[in-house]
Amino acid sequence: MDSASAAGGGDRTGGEPGSSAVGSSSSVGASAAAASAAPESSSSPAPPSRYESQKRRDWNTFLQYLKNHKPPLTLARCSGAHVIEFLRYLDQFGKTKVHVAGCPYFGHPNPPAPCACPLKQAWGSLDALIGRLRAAYEENDGRPESNPFGARAVRIYLREVREGQAKARGIPYEKKKRKRHAVSQANASVAASTQVGGAGGSSTAGVGGAEGGADGVAVGTAAAANATPTAI
Repeated sequence: MDSASAAGGGDRTGGEPGSSAVGSSSSVGASAAAASAAPESSSSPAPPSRYESQKRRDWNTFLQYLKNHKPPLTLARCSGAHVIEFLRYLDQFGKTKVHVAGCPYFGHPNPPAPCACPLKQAWGSLDALIGRLRAAYEENDGRPESNPFGARAVRIYLREVREGQAKARGIPYEKKKRKRHAVSQANASVAASTQVGGAGGSSTAGVGGAEGGADGVAVGTAAAANATPTAI
């Protein structure tokens, strides 16, 4: 009787620790699995931005151009002249109408009818392309001092394209003129506010007027920059 009850009690007390051990091992396994899964989800790389994707495509396109060049060119032998050749090659894929000198719509910003003038790459597109390729060259172990996309000949070519397209399409570039005009107006307001402060006989008023004028310079310059349309 005592032995049976003792056996029964032993079975009960023996069963309880066994079940708790199984439960604790299951919870430990679940927490370990969750901990191992958390770093995998958090360590997933973020997708590249639109700029990075476009820069990679432009870089691959340029490398393919060098490969198909006759004779083939290596990146180490590439110069500013080869970059200009690449930009001229891209003109065949352009979508901007650039009138030739003999066209009746030369210098006309809104031609009333179509003409046979060629389509070319807009200056703004070429300028942005060179910026991306210049950054990609240095990211691919290129030295900044030997970067062909930053060569002086490339800068001169882009300036000539901008001026030529502006003249042919009748689109003036007045960004710098407008900015200077806004700054001169802001400087005039600074002088006027300083004179008013001095006439009132209060140095505090004079300082406040000068500070307000300085703020006007910054705001006027920013407004001029934001209000200036991008030509091309």
